[in-house]
Amino acid sequence: MKKVINTISKIAAILTIAALVTSCNKEQSKSANSKASSSANNSEAVVYVNSDSLLTNYDYFKAVQLTFQEKSKKAQADLTAKGAAFQREVAAYQQNAGSLSADQRASTEERLARKQQELATYNQNAGNALSNEEAVENEKLYNKVSEFLKVHAKAKGYKFVLTYSKSNPAVLYADLSLDITKEVVEGLNAEYKKDKK
Repeated sequence: MKKVINTISKIAAILTIAALVTSCNKEQSKSANSKASSSANNSEAVVYVNSDSLLTNYDYFKAVQLTFQEKSKKAQADLTAKGAAFQREVAAYQQNAGSLSADQRASTEERLARKQQELATYNQNAGNALSNEEAVENEKLYNKVSEFLKVHAKAKGYKFVLTYSKSNPAVLYADLSLDITKEVVEGLNAEYKKDKK
């Protein structure tokens, strides 16, 4: 799950910066009067979002995280059950191997080897399916945050929206007065609630 969070944090950060650089380029093409009026708010032209707090408080991310935890637990329980059944078969074979003919032992060992391979394949396929689904959700998360920030930054006159994370600090210092995480989380959660209805 930490991998999911780290991946989502990195993706959100990269997309946020890319989206805002694009937004900034559009802003720079405005007339000189527009630039002059926005330069008065130059101290607020660069803001940041704490991606740790964003992910902790964004209801959509929490719902996705909960879904993945449930799916992961279910897959793990299923794999554990299949593994336990296989181990019982192996134990039964080992217990009865002395009473079996050579052909029966060879046949049973081949069958158990196939089952072991099937179990490994099942495990790999389940992991791949979860990873693929995670990638799709990461892209959805990125798009939601990116689209929201494009509109929000334009409305507020922000030129850059940076990201900050304790686990991956690209920004070494940021004044708390430039932290717009709360307003971004509130806006994202309002959109998520509206989309759920």
